[in-house]
Amino acid sequence: MTVREPPYPEHLRSVVDDYLQALSFGDDPRTARLTEAMRYSLLAGGKRVRPVLTLAVAEELGRPPQTALPTAAALELIHTYSLIHDDLPAIDNDTLRRGKPTCHVVYGEDIAILAGDGLFAEAFRLVLEQQAGAVDLVLAALREIAGATGVWGMVGGQYMDVTAAATGDDDLRQLHAMKTGRLIEAAVVCGAILCGCTTDGELAPYRAFAREIGLLFQIVDDILDVEGEASELGKSAGKDQQLAKLTYVSRHGLEGARTLAAECYARAQERLGGLGGDTQSLAAIAAYIYRRHN
Repeated sequence: MTVREPPYPEHLRSVVDDYLQALSFGDDPRTARLTEAMRYSLLAGGKRVRPVLTLAVAEELGRPPQTALPTAAALELIHTYSLIHDDLPAIDNDTLRRGKPTCHVVYGEDIAILAGDGLFAEAFRLVLEQQAGAVDLVLAALREIAGATGVWGMVGGQYMDVTAAATGDDDLRQLHAMKTGRLIEAAVVCGAILCGCTTDGELAPYRAFAREIGLLFQIVDDILDVEGEASELGKSAGKDQQLAKLTYVSRHGLEGARTLAAECYARAQERLGGLGGDTQSLAAIAAYIYRRHN
């Protein structure tokens, strides 16, 4: 008998999309081209996995999703900034993202760099100005985000990637734990923090789940880079091989990577058992990450 997996939580994605659409980065005509570039990339679509995770945790803890909405949106701004910079000629030199020409192709490299910088800064402003809740909880969420995006997180992982610093299995896992996994972990943990989970013990089961789906996301990404079509992926396929990157596929082969993904997904499902509330939306996100085609 086939077990039916829960559908992706579109009700949460809709909340995120509406909030992002309403964001303003100012109306000064002198910076209009910059804010246009920021919105071009931010509103290009996608499943909004990171902010939806944040809202799903709030839901699991019995809180209205809006409890963590500004922080959830800020995480999407940061993710978008990272994509803009990843696509630049100096890094991955990609011309397609989410089925559209990349930011630097449309606006030029100079404006694309500034658009990424602007989104990163606006993310912190958004949390500081719009996130309701006790000051200590908001600051704890910001600390989590800062750690996830700096040298010990996304930027450090990207450095390891562009300098080909990963040479073995441990390096590969560390690279992707930093480059991809840490922001996914922050998305989950920030949802818990803003709902009042503050101790290491309270946050541990959320971190354990997040680390599994962060790893799963990257393994599946590596598989799709080999198997996927640009028309379905919404980005260039085969870039990892072109750039001779160490990936889970290059290291373990396609079948080996599929096995790792299945094992990782099984562990993620087990980790959900450590959470006490309604985990249906979180389970659906994990299933989407495992089954996704783009």
